[in-house]
Amino acid sequence: MDSIEEIQEEIVSEFAIFDSWNDKYEYLIDQGKQLPPMSDSLKTTERLIPGCQSQVWLHAYVENGLIHYQADSDAIITRGMVALLLRIFNNRKAEEITSAHVTFAEASGLSAHLSPTRANGLVSMIRQIKTDAIALTRKTSS
Repeated sequence: MDSIEEIQEEIVSEFAIFDSWNDKYEYLIDQGKQLPPMSDSLKTTERLIPGCQSQVWLHAYVENGLIHYQADSDAIITRGMVALLLRIFNNRKAEEITSAHVTFAEASGLSAHLSPTRANGLVSMIRQIKTDAIALTRKTSS
């Protein structure tokens, strides 16, 4: 499995293929369409990520010592951002998740092209992914 850094470099390279931001947004939307469906039973208030303008649900669980995530959003651009984050963080050890520096958004220029509310939402999603990893580690070690 590629490292978190390697996956982020892949994402930056994929964004670089496209010349216009319209094409890059289309790529982001396509990423969201590839996100596996999340069961409606998991789309609960407790799983909503605070700080996101649109609704974003995140479900995390541990299997074989690795943290697994399922997520969804009611907004197509946000769903694409969630898909990229899951590509980076899914099926990892908690230590990898919590110590990772998320650089792809800045390196690809995505951060500069997000509205302030979407940029805040991205930060909130990353924070929740890391918070869930810490919580699950504590839960499984106690």
